[in-house]
Amino acid sequence: MDTHFLVATQLSSLFPGQATSYSIQTTRQGVPLPAASGETDTPAEHATYSTTLHTQATGTLLLRVLHGGLIVEVVSLSTEVPPLRLILPGTIVSSPALFLWESSELHVLAVASTGSLFRVVIPIGTGRDLWRTQGANIWHREHLFKDVDVMQDGLVHVQGIHSVLMGLRNGSLLRLENEYGSEECHETVFQQSSFLSSLTSFLPLSGGNPEGFGIISIATHPWPTDIGHAWTLSRDRTLRFWKAKIGCVASKALPAGKESGSSPGGSTYGGRPSLLLDAQPQTLLRVFTTPVREEHVYVIAFIPTISSPSSGGTFHVLDTVTDQIYEVGKIEASLNTAHCHLQDFIVAGNTIVALWDHQGQSIVERSAMNVERFQDGFRADSWSASCYAPEPELTPAYLEEHLLSPGSMTEKFFEAIMRPGIFSPLTLRTAIDQYTDVCLSMPGPSPPQLTAAYATTSEQIAAVVGCTVILHRDPHTGAFQHANYWSALKRDWEGFIARCREIERSARRPLALGIQDQIGLILVERERVGLVVKEDPAIYLRKVLAQPSSQFDPQYELLNVLWYLQSTLGPQVLLDLEGRMMDIIRQEISFTIPEIMKDQTDRFNFREEMEPDVVQWISGKLYSFENLDLATRTALDVIGGFDVEIKQEEDEVELLLPPPRSAWSQALITSYISKTVEARYDIALILVTMLFFLSEDLSDWDPTLLSEIFAVYRGTAMLRYASRQPALPVSNAPAPSSDPTTADDVISRMRNMNVSRSHRSLLFPNYSLIHRLISQAGGTDALPGAAHRYLDATGLLQSVAPGNATQYEVVFCETLRLLGFYDPSRELLSWLPRTPGASYVQARLWLNMGRVDDAAHLFEKLSGSFASNHGGHSLSPEDQEILAKILPATELLDSQHFFYIHVSNLFKMASWTQYEVSFAQLAISVAPFGVDTSSLWSTVIHGFTELALYEDAYASIMSTPYENLQRDFASQLAFRMCDEKAVDKLMAFNFAGLGDEVAEALAFKARNMDSRAQPSYSRILYTWFIRRGDYRNAALAMYQRARRLQDIITDTTSFTSLAEEQLEAYGLAINSLSLVDLKNAWVLLPLPADNAHEPRKRRKFARHIPENKFTPGKSDSDLVRLADIEYDYALLAAQIDIIRRDPTILSSPEDTSDWLLTDNLSSWSGTPVERGWRYLRQSLQQHDNPDTDHKYSKATLETILAAGRTFSPPPWLINVLEVGGNRLRWTGNIADDPYIYRNITMSTSFESVYDTKTWKRPLNFACH
Repeated sequence: MDTHFLVATQLSSLFPGQATSYSIQTTRQGVPLPAASGETDTPAEHATYSTTLHTQATGTLLLRVLHGGLIVEVVSLSTEVPPLRLILPGTIVSSPALFLWESSELHVLAVASTGSLFRVVIPIGTGRDLWRTQGANIWHREHLFKDVDVMQDGLVHVQGIHSVLMGLRNGSLLRLENEYGSEECHETVFQQSSFLSSLTSFLPLSGGNPEGFGIISIATHPWPTDIGHAWTLSRDRTLRFWKAKIGCVASKALPAGKESGSSPGGSTYGGRPSLLLDAQPQTLLRVFTTPVREEHVYVIAFIPTISSPSSGGTFHVLDTVTDQIYEVGKIEASLNTAHCHLQDFIVAGNTIVALWDHQGQSIVERSAMNVERFQDGFRADSWSASCYAPEPELTPAYLEEHLLSPGSMTEKFFEAIMRPGIFSPLTLRTAIDQYTDVCLSMPGPSPPQLTAAYATTSEQIAAVVGCTVILHRDPHTGAFQHANYWSALKRDWEGFIARCREIERSARRPLALGIQDQIGLILVERERVGLVVKEDPAIYLRKVLAQPSSQFDPQYELLNVLWYLQSTLGPQVLLDLEGRMMDIIRQEISFTIPEIMKDQTDRFNFREEMEPDVVQWISGKLYSFENLDLATRTALDVIGGFDVEIKQEEDEVELLLPPPRSAWSQALITSYISKTVEARYDIALILVTMLFFLSEDLSDWDPTLLSEIFAVYRGTAMLRYASRQPALPVSNAPAPSSDPTTADDVISRMRNMNVSRSHRSLLFPNYSLIHRLISQAGGTDALPGAAHRYLDATGLLQSVAPGNATQYEVVFCETLRLLGFYDPSRELLSWLPRTPGASYVQARLWLNMGRVDDAAHLFEKLSGSFASNHGGHSLSPEDQEILAKILPATELLDSQHFFYIHVSNLFKMASWTQYEVSFAQLAISVAPFGVDTSSLWSTVIHGFTELALYEDAYASIMSTPYENLQRDFASQLAFRMCDEKAVDKLMAFNFAGLGDEVAEALAFKARNMDSRAQPSYSRILYTWFIRRGDYRNAALAMYQRARRLQDIITDTTSFTSLAEEQLEAYGLAINSLSLVDLKNAWVLLPLPADNAHEPRKRRKFARHIPENKFTPGKSDSDLVRLADIEYDYALLAAQIDIIRRDPTILSSPEDTSDWLLTDNLSSWSGTPVERGWRYLRQSLQQHDNPDTDHKYSKATLETILAAGRTFSPPPWLINVLEVGGNRLRWTGNIADDPYIYRNITMSTSFESVYDTKTWKRPLNFACH
C-alpha cells in the first residue's frame, strides 16, 4: 500500500501578525490609481497567483499575489521570519517570479499594469534570518515598456533572472533581455508566423479565427539553465517553438480531443469544427530534459476537454529536436477529472503531477512515465489520485445532527466553527466583518455589540452573532415568543456559518504545485499550503471504508462488515452509543465488561431499531469469521500501530542533518495527527458498536481482548478530544488603541492595505491542543514519521486495561495542566480511574483552578497511599514510576511525612495559608523520630498568625519544642495582635516563661514608635503590666509616654491636640504608683549618658535606644517619685485650664514680630528672638530704675516664670534685681512653686552658668 493524501494548514494561522512592507513607486507619469475591488471579488487576502522556490540557502519560499494584484507577498515556510509584502503602484500582469541570485539575494520580477517591469532585490542574511534584518537594504529597479497598450492584456512569463517573455493577443512574442547590473533593456518582438507558415497562409483552403492566435500559455526550461528556447500554446491549440534570437521556428497543431459539443466561439479548420480554448492565462505547458538524452528537450502540452464526461483532457508528450516538434505519446486524464479544471502540473523526475480544481477542492494525480526509455516507445502508468481526508462540512444537515448533543444551541454552533481546521482565522474575521457591515446597514438603531472593540475574533463572534435577534412578546397575550426567538437565532447562526463556508471554499481553491527536497510535493491554495504525504493504514482503511465499491484486503473484512453495521444506525443512535460508552469510561469499573455491556444493552438496545433482515445478515457475517478474535486484534493493530521503518530512517537522517523547525511544519504535523486520530477513532468506534451488537455473547470472549478494546477506545477518544479542542495562545501584542485614527494605527493599516475597517479584532492562530503539545517535543518534520513519532511517544494507544491509568495517560493530562489548559485536563482526567498518579494530577488541577477545598480533600485521601506500618509507603512500583514522572525532580516522597511537606509547599506557592498550615501540622504529626521539624513549626505558627487564628498560634508557640521559635514568634504574635486590634485577646494569653520576651518587645515598640501612632504600644504595655500586677513598670510606661508627648509639643497646634493625652498619661502613672507602697512609689527613668550630669534638667528622649543602654544597671537613671509626677500633672492641668480660659495665649509668635522691623532694630544681627531679648534688655535699662522700684523688671521676671517651669530667667535680669538691692516679693502660684525658686536661686550665679550673649532660649508661647 503506497497511497497518498493531502494535508494543509492555513497561512493566517502561521503568520497572524503584521508583515514587513516595502512600497514601490513608478517613474511613469499620469498613471491612474488602481481600481477598488468589488464586494463580489475574491477576498483581498486570498491569493490569485502563487509559486514556490526551494533552495538549500533559503529553504522553502512562497510567492503570493494578493489584494487583486496590488501586493506581492514573499513567505518563508521553513523559518519564523515574518512575510515580506511588496506594494506595487499598479496591478500585476499575469505571473511574477522569484529567483535566488548567488545565495545572497532574492530577485522578484513582476510586470505591472502601469507598463513597467519591476525588479526587486531582497538581500538575505546569514543563517535563517533571510530578510528579517535587511529591510533597509531592499531596493528595486524599473523598466518602462515602450508600448503600454500592447502589453495590457499580455501573458507574462519570467524565463529567468535576465529574461522576461510576454505573449501578445495577436500571437506575437515579446522578449525583454536585461543583464543584472546593467541599466540597458532590450525589447524584441517576434511574430508567430515562420516562413513556411506565411506561404501556406495564402492558399485558398486555409482559414482561421484571428482570436485563435492569442497565446494563453508559455513555458521554458526551469531556471537556472542555458536553454533559452520558449514554447507557447495559443487558443487554437497550436504549439509553437521559439528561439531566443530567431523567433518562431516550428509549430504543431494539437488535436482538440473529445468534446460533448461546440461553442459559438469556435472556428473551422480543415473542414472540422474546432473549439477555442479559454482566453485566460493557463498552465498548459511544461518543459523538461532527461540525463539520458540531453540533446532532446521534451514538452508536455495539456489540451483540456471541459465538457467531456470521461476525462478532463489529454497530456501530449512532445520532443523538440533539430528545430522540429515530434509527438512521443499522450496520456489521457483519469475519469475522476471529468468536468474538472487543470490548475497546474509539473514534471517531477519521471512523474507527471497534476493539480485539479474539482468544484473548488484540490485533487492531485500522479502518473509515472518511462522517461529514460522514450526511444523504446512511450509508456505511462495509470493515475493515482490524492485528496483530503474526509472531514465534516458544516451543512444544515450536519448542524442538525450536531445539535442533538447536550448543550445550548449557541455553544454548539460556536464550538463547531471554532474547531481547529474547520475555518481559518482569516475566514472567521472576514465573515464577522461582513456580518457586522450588513447588520450596521440595516435601518434602525444598531446594537452596541456591533460597534464595540474586541480583543480576539472569537470574542467578537460570540458577542455579535445573534445580537440583532430580539425576544418579542405576543401582541395578544403578552407572553414571550420563545419559539420564534430560538428559530430566528438559529437562522442567524446558520446564515453566519454559510458565510464562513463560502469564504473558506474560496480560500481552499488550488493554485499551484511545488517541490520540496526530502519532503515531496507542495500544494498551494489561495489561503493554505500543504503537502502530498503518505497515508498510514488507519487513514487508508478509513478512506476505503467510505467507498462502498472498494476492494478490501481479506484481513480487514471485519471492518467492512462493522462499517455497514454502523451505517444502518441513525445519527441519534450513534450519538447515544458514544455517550453511553463515555459514561462507562468515566465510571470506576467494578464489574466485568460483559456484565457492563449487558446492563447497557438492557437500557439501550439499538438492535430493536434495526431491520430484522439487516440484523440477521450482520449476525451471519460476524459468526462466519473463523477467528473473530484474530480479526478484532488485527483491527486493534491498525488503531495502535505506527510505521516503525519510517521512524528508523528518519532517526538516521536526523543524526546527519538536524531538521529545521518552522510553524508550517508543526502545523502540518498537527493536521496529519488530527486526520489519523479521527480515522483511528472511527475504527475504534465501530469495534465498540460490535460489542453493543454482540453483548449477549461477550461472556465467551477473551477478557483481555475486551479490556484492550475499551482501553484503545479511551486512548483514541483522548487524542481526538485534544485534536478538536482549540488552544488560543496568549497574545503578546499591544492592546489596540481606543482612538482608531492615531498615527501609528493609520500607518499600520495603510501599510498592510487593510484600511476598510477601523475596529478589527486581533488575528490569532486557531491551533489545537495537539499543536501546543508537539511544540514541546522534538524530532524530524518529515511526514508521516513525525506524526507517528509523537503518537507513539504519548503512549495513549498502548494501554491494555481500562481499569488502570498508565503513566502515559497521566503524563498527558499533567502536560495539559502545566500548559495552562485546565478545562481539557479536567475533562480527560475524568476518563481515568482514580489511581494515585491521576489523583495527584487532579488535586494539582483543583489547586490551579482555585477549588482548594477539593484539592485539600483529594490530597488528604492520597496521603493514605504513602502510609505504611514500617514508615515508608504502600505504593505499587507502577504508581511509584508514575509519580516519579509528574513530581518535581527534587522531591523525594518516600513517606507520608515528606508527602505532607510537599503538599504544604504547593499550597504555600498558591498562597492558600489555611491548607499550608493544615498539611504542615499533618507532617509534624507523622514526622519520624529525630527529624528536624522546626521549619514546619515555623510554618504553622506563622500561618495561624496570618490567618488571625491567634488562639491556635499561641497554642502552637507554647507547644513547639524549639525555644528559639518560641521567643521569636511570641513577640511577632504580640505585634500582629496589636496591629489587628486584638489586645484583649493578647492580654488573656499567659505566655508562661515568655512574658519577659513579650514585655521587652512591647517596650521596644513603645520606645521607638511615634506616641501618636496607632496602635498605642505605651497603652498596651501599661495594660500588660497592670494585668500582671506590675504597677511600677505600668507607671513607668505611662510616664515615659507623657515625656515623649511633651517632646512632640512644639507649637500651638500640637499642644491643643496632645496636651489632654499627656495629662491622661500622667494620671495613669499616678494611679499605678498609688497602688505601690508609698515608700516605694518611684520609678527609674533611664537617661542618655551624655546628660547624666544634669539630673533634673528636662531632655528629649532618644529614639531607637539600644537595649544595652536602656536596661537598668547599664545606663544612667533618673529617680522620679510620685510627688514629681503629681507636680507635672498639676502644672499641665493648670496650663490647660489657663488656655481654655484665654485661647489667645497660644497665638503664634511670628505674628507679633513685625514691630522688630524698625530702622534701628532691623540693622541688628541675629534671629528675631535674639533681637527681641536685646530690645527687652535695652528697654528695661532705659525705662526701669530704682525710681520705678524696678517694677518693669519684676513684671518681666514674673511673666517668664509663669510661662512654664522649664524656662529659667536670663541672668542679666536677675542681676538687675540683685544690684538694685530689691527683694522680690512673689504672689500666687509663683511664690509657692519650689521649682521657680530653684531656678531663680540657680540663676544668681549667672556668671558661671549663663552668658548674656548666648542667651537664646526662645519662649514657646507669646506673652502679653
